[in-house]
Amino acid sequence: MKTTLRSFLTTALLGLTLAACSSPEPVQAADKAKPYPLQKCLVSGNDLDSMGGPVSKVYNGQEIKFCCKPCVKKFEANQAKYLAKLK
Repeated sequence: MKTTLRSFLTTALLGLTLAACSSPEPVQAADKAKPYPLQKCLVSGNDLDSMGGPVSKVYNGQEIKFCCKPCVKKFEANQAKYLAKLK
């Protein structure tokens, strides 16, 4: 009985974990967002693929691309400063 319950709970937990990790929303949001107009990172000014490939996020309907995850954190700390560079 304990083995069956443990197997069931393990399977259920694995299913919930996979479902939480595979949300299609960011892809759909990026499809509807205004495309990013620059070839450089909005925060650092580096080439988008200088750190292994760009990181894309959508903010208020605008796609933003970064050279790395630390730039995402810097952007989120002062969005207005960086979004002004797009105007």
